[in-house]
Amino acid sequence: MSYRNGLARPVQKLERSLSVNSNCSSNNGVRPLVPSPPPSSPAPTRAKPVSPSRPASATGRRTPQRNSRYESGVSSRVRVAVRLRPRNAEEIVADADFADCIELQPELKRLKIRKNNWDCETYEFDEVLTDFSSQKRVYEVVAKPVVESVLEGYNGTIMAYGQTGTGKTFTLGRLGEEDIADRGIMVRAMEDILADISPEQDSITVSYLQLYMETVLDLLVPGKDNIPIVEDPKTGDVSLPGATAVEIWDQTSFLDLLQTGEANRFAANTKLNTESSRSHAILMVNVKKHVKGKGGDLILTNENGLGVHMSKGFCPPMVRKSKLVVVDLAGSERLDKSGSEGHALEEAKSINLSLTSLGKCINALAEGSSHIPIRDSKLTRLLRDSFGGTARTSLVITIGPSPRHRGETMSTIMFGQRAMKVENMVKLKEEFDYKSLCRRLDMELEKRVSEIERQGKLLLDVEEKLQERLEETKRAERNLESALEKMAAERARYHKEHIEVLESLENERAERQKMENQLQSTMQDMQHHREVFDPCNQLKSEILELKLQLDKEVQLRQQAEKELSALKSGLTKIESTSPEGQEALILSRRLEDEMKQRKNLEEEIQQLRNQLTQVTLQADEAKRIVSGRISFGSESHKSFASVNHNIDTSANLNTSGRPQEHVGLQKVLSLLDSADLDVRVHAVKVVANLAAEVNQEKIVEAGGLHSMLMLLSSTEDETIRRVAAGAIANLAMNETNQELIMSEGGITLLSKTADDAEDPQTLRMVAGAIANLCGNDKLQLKLRDEGGIKALLSMVKSNHPDVLAQVARGIANFAKCESRGAVQGSKPARSLLIDEGALPWIVANASNEASPIRRHIELALCHLAQKDVNGKDLVAGGALWELIRISRECSREDIRMLAHRMLISSSVFQAELRRLHIVL
Repeated sequence: MSYRNGLARPVQKLERSLSVNSNCSSNNGVRPLVPSPPPSSPAPTRAKPVSPSRPASATGRRTPQRNSRYESGVSSRVRVAVRLRPRNAEEIVADADFADCIELQPELKRLKIRKNNWDCETYEFDEVLTDFSSQKRVYEVVAKPVVESVLEGYNGTIMAYGQTGTGKTFTLGRLGEEDIADRGIMVRAMEDILADISPEQDSITVSYLQLYMETVLDLLVPGKDNIPIVEDPKTGDVSLPGATAVEIWDQTSFLDLLQTGEANRFAANTKLNTESSRSHAILMVNVKKHVKGKGGDLILTNENGLGVHMSKGFCPPMVRKSKLVVVDLAGSERLDKSGSEGHALEEAKSINLSLTSLGKCINALAEGSSHIPIRDSKLTRLLRDSFGGTARTSLVITIGPSPRHRGETMSTIMFGQRAMKVENMVKLKEEFDYKSLCRRLDMELEKRVSEIERQGKLLLDVEEKLQERLEETKRAERNLESALEKMAAERARYHKEHIEVLESLENERAERQKMENQLQSTMQDMQHHREVFDPCNQLKSEILELKLQLDKEVQLRQQAEKELSALKSGLTKIESTSPEGQEALILSRRLEDEMKQRKNLEEEIQQLRNQLTQVTLQADEAKRIVSGRISFGSESHKSFASVNHNIDTSANLNTSGRPQEHVGLQKVLSLLDSADLDVRVHAVKVVANLAAEVNQEKIVEAGGLHSMLMLLSSTEDETIRRVAAGAIANLAMNETNQELIMSEGGITLLSKTADDAEDPQTLRMVAGAIANLCGNDKLQLKLRDEGGIKALLSMVKSNHPDVLAQVARGIANFAKCESRGAVQGSKPARSLLIDEGALPWIVANASNEASPIRRHIELALCHLAQKDVNGKDLVAGGALWELIRISRECSREDIRMLAHRMLISSSVFQAELRRLHIVL
C-alpha cells in the first residue's frame, strides 16, 4: 500500500489491528487479525477532519477551500516504516548459538518477533525494509512522498527512532562521500528540492540544530546556545528565531553545511556504539515557492472603503511557505548495557527522559486523550506540528537483529505501532504574495504616474507653443498696423504732391493760353501795322523771343507730364507692395552679404587646409610605399635604415609636397601646439616621417626630439602617442640621440607610456624604442636603474606577436652588449637581465612559433651563455635544454654553431651534461 493510496482511504473506515499473538509451532500460520476500534475523536486543538462526502484526490491531497483565514485540513495518518540493521562482526560471533528472533515479510509488510520456539508476535507496518534494502529504496518509500508534499505547499516531518547503534544517523544523515549510493535521506531530499525550485523566484533556507541536555544549540554557529522556542498563539506554529538560517542554492553548499553540523554534534563511545549520538539533531528546511494564482476578478479596497476592480482574468501571485523537518533522534539505551558513567550517564538520562516525553505524547494522541503533554520536554515542543499537527509525517524505526536486545527491539516496535494511530490534519501553506502584488501595483502606479506626467508635460509644451504663436500673431498684427499707418501717410503725401503737380499744370496751361492769346493779339497788331508800316528789326526780335519762350514752355510741360506719370507709377507700386515684403527683401540682402563673407572665410580656411595637406602629402605617400616602416622586423637596424631610400623616392614623385619647402621645419613643430586635434596628428606624422630620413640632426637641433618626449608626457590621444613613440624609435637609432633621450628622461616617459597604453601598435613603438636603447653599451646600467628592462618585460602581457618580437629584440640587444663587454675583458658579473627576472620568460619563449621571436630569444640565450657567471642560473632555469635544442635544431647555422660552442666551452654546462649523460 503506497503512501498516497493510504491517504485516499476514508477516515471513518476501521483500520486493521496493528498487533496480534499467534502460535508458530502448533498451527503453522497466523490467526485472523481482529479489527480494532477506530481512533477516538481528535483533540479540540486539532483541525476538523474533512467530510467523507468529499473524498481525497488520487494523489492523496485535497485542494483546500479558502473560506476563512486558515485553510481547512486534510486527514493524514503518520506513516511508519521499520528497517532492520545487518549483523556486525561482534553480533555474528556473540549470537552464533542463538536462533534469529526477527523474521521479516516485506511482501506482506509484516514483522514477526519470536518469543521462543513456539510463540511469536506479528506486527504490520506501512513498509518493511530488510537488512539489504538500499538507501535509495529507503528514501523512496519513507521520505520522497513527504518531500513531494513539501514542494506542493505542505509541512513535512521525517524522523528516525530506535535503539542506539541501529543505523538512524546512517539512514538520515549519511553524506555518501566514499560511495554515492550511501547518501542518506537529508542529501537526497535536498537534491529533489533543488531540482524543483526556480532560483530566480524561489528560496531555500536551512537551519541545523541539536537538542542537548534540554538545551537547543546551533550546529552551524557553535557559539549560539540556549536558543528559545517561540510558539505563535494564533496558529500554534513553532519557530526558532535565534537559529542561524543559511540560504542554499546548490548541493555543494548544503553538503558543506551538513559536514559543519556533524563536526559540532556531540558524540561519545559506548559499549553499544563507538560513535553514539548524544543529542537529537534537527534539520529545518524552509521552502518558499512562488506559483501562479488562479485567474479571476480581484477587488482591492482603497482608503475610502471603495472597491477597486482589477481587470478580468487577473492572476494574483501566490506563495507557498512550507517546512521540512528531519529529526535524527538520539538512541535509547539501557545503562547496564551501554556502560555510561559520569557525564555520559547524565547525557543518557536526558536522552531517555526526552524520548519518554515523546512516547507519552504519542500515546495520548493515539488514545484520543484530551490532554497532550507537549510541554514536558523541548523535543515534544519542537515536534508539536509533526504529531497531531498540520505536517505530513513519516517515521522510520530502526531495529537490530541480535536476540540479546529483544526488549529494546520490542519497545521500538511498540513505539512505531502507537505512532501509526496518530492522525495529522495537513494544511496547505499557501497565501497571496502581497509583496509581489504590491511591487506589481507600484510599478503599474509609477507607469501611470509617469504617463500622466508625460501627458502633462506634453500639454504644457503645447500651451507654450500656442502662447508663442499667439505672441507672434500679436507682433505681426502690430507690425501690420504700423505698416498700414506708414502706407497711409505715404499715400497722403503722394496724393498731396499729385494735387500740387496738377495745380502747377493748370497754372502753366492758363499762362500758356494767356500767352497764346497775347501772341495772337500781337500777331493781329503786327498784321495791322504791317499794312500801315514796314516791318522792322525790333519786331522780328520780339517774335523770336516769343517763339523761344513758347518752345521752353512746351518742354516744361512735357517734363511735368513725365514726372506726373512717374509719380503715378510709384504710387501704384507702393500700394501693391506690403511692408513684410520690404523687410524680407532687406533681410535677404543682409543674408546674401553674410553668405558672401562666410564663403570668403571658408575659402581662406580651405586654402590653409590645402597648405597643411600639401605639407603632409609626402608623409602619407612615404607611409603607403614603405607599408610598415617602423615594423621593427627581424633585423635590429635594417628595418629603420631602409626607409631612407623609400622616403627619397616618394619625395621625387611629388617634390612640391616636401614640408620644409613649403612651411619649414619650425612651422611644422609649431603646429604640434595647435588646438585642432587633426592638425596636431598631421604634424606628428610629418615629424615621424622626417625622423626616418637623413636629416635627423636638423630635427634634434630644432627641438623635435624634445617635442616628441613632451607629447608622450602630456597628450592622452592614442594616435599621437603611437606616432610620437615611433618618431622617438627612429631617432633612437642614432647613438648620439640615444644619450640625449636618456638625459632628458626618455626611458621614464617610455615606461609610463607602456603602463598606460592598451593599443598593441603603441606598445610595439614603445618596445622598439627601448629595444634600440638596449643596443648601447654605455647606457645599460642607467637603462636598468631607470626601469627600462622592467618596462620591456611588462609589455609581454599584451601577448601581441609584434610587441613580443620587439621585446625579444631588445633582450637580444642587451645580452649582446653584455657578452661584448665580457669578450673585451670587463669585470665578469651576473647578467642584469637575470637580476631583473627575464630568464623565465626567455626560456618559456625559446620555442615560440613566431620565427622573429624565437630567433631573437635563441640569440639572447647564446649571448647569456658566453658569461660563465650566468651558467648556474641558466642550468637552474632550464636554459640548458634550450641551448641543446638550439645546437641541434636551429635553422640558422651561425646561431646553431654559437650554441654548440658555448656548450662545449663552459665548464658548468659540461659538468651538467656529464651528470645527465648527454653527449653532444
